[in-house]
Amino acid sequence: MKIWQKNVTVNKDIETFTVGKDRELDLQMAAFDVLGSLAHVQMLESIGLLTATDLASIQKELKHIYTEIEAGTFTIDDTVEDVHSQVEWLLTERIGEAGKKIHSGRSRNDQVLVDLKLFFRNCIEEMVGNTSVLFRQLIALSNTHKDKLLPGYTHLQIAMPSSFGLWFGAYAESLVDDMELMLAAWKICNKNPLGSAAGYGSSFPLNRTMTTELLGFERLNYNVVYAQMGRGKTERILAQAMSAVAATLAKMAMDVCLFISQNFSFIGFPDELTTGSSIMPHKKNPDVFELIRSRCNKIQALPNEIAMMITNLPSGYHRDLQLLKENLFPAISSLNECLEITTFMLQNITVKDNILDDKKYAYLFSVEVVNSLALSGIPFREAYKTVGESIENGTFAPTKTVNHTHEGSIGNLCNKEIEGMMTEILEQFKFEKTKEAIRQLLA
Repeated sequence: MKIWQKNVTVNKDIETFTVGKDRELDLQMAAFDVLGSLAHVQMLESIGLLTATDLASIQKELKHIYTEIEAGTFTIDDTVEDVHSQVEWLLTERIGEAGKKIHSGRSRNDQVLVDLKLFFRNCIEEMVGNTSVLFRQLIALSNTHKDKLLPGYTHLQIAMPSSFGLWFGAYAESLVDDMELMLAAWKICNKNPLGSAAGYGSSFPLNRTMTTELLGFERLNYNVVYAQMGRGKTERILAQAMSAVAATLAKMAMDVCLFISQNFSFIGFPDELTTGSSIMPHKKNPDVFELIRSRCNKIQALPNEIAMMITNLPSGYHRDLQLLKENLFPAISSLNECLEITTFMLQNITVKDNILDDKKYAYLFSVEVVNSLALSGIPFREAYKTVGESIENGTFAPTKTVNHTHEGSIGNLCNKEIEGMMTEILEQFKFEKTKEAIRQLLA
């Protein structure tokens, strides 16, 4: 029996098809469903729809269910279609009639909306935390290896001198911009849809501001129609932020796969962190970074997948939206795993010294020679022509010195400034504020 079911038994094949993977995926939202209910029932009591006695009984059992979820003993029965139904059935079974009152003033539509927003807030906190750890690792490596030069490439052709300080630091600053996008996703997720019911509000005198404060949301989704329209849009915006992080990781993974190869041989990893070949005993394969690259390329496709699933849906709820979880939830887990394993691998990276001593990198310094001539008073185009001719006739003899002093260059990485930007962004998430609200709700 379903909470929406009347006197008609649903065809078994229809039930299986429509429920899909909801039971499995909803387990990830179970704790957040309980939190939403705890806030909702406290509000119901404040407007006279629950007695103080009923509220106390409901709160006690909801907290007990929350403990079961945290302990991993909570399950969703095969006869129940989703987490919302399971919690309500458990409550009713354990405390009686009071459990039947908790759905007043809400629909499964706004119930899943608030569950998702609470779940996404938690996921964002984890992704930001993992990104922050990786960021610090990159900055540390940049500072440690700031004086070690390596070739810079354009079109995959030898171009100009770079450094490991620049290379590691570039990906650190890339993560700063990625966190700007994640902050935007956080702000979208940190708005309360509860009380929008099926998308058109309720005739009950709900106090939506109260549930907003109880759940630690920054503000409301005010318009009840838009609150429902936010389903899908919220997921797409979060996916876009995840895609940005994934793009940074995928590009770095590609660099690593190049740099570890024998044709480059700029970096290395311990044997136990690479894999071998079944027939070639010399092989040390960067399988970890190849998988990071592929996983993160999949995540970069996620915003478009979600966009295609919600494109041209009219306002109001549609069952299409249920499938978003199947795309997004695994991607969140995958991105966190990629962030964690990237940090671990970089903790074990070795960097080669004196790479540019190899004669094939001599032309890297052509621009340095052009600039030196220009600084001596020769017009830049004349200096460029002179150096070009020396390269063509084989007389080019570079002075292998690099004197880059401007902001963000080899000799002036500006890592402190990059760290300052990241700190400024991270402080805006205010995770502690939301966590304190949840602690109070569970107290």
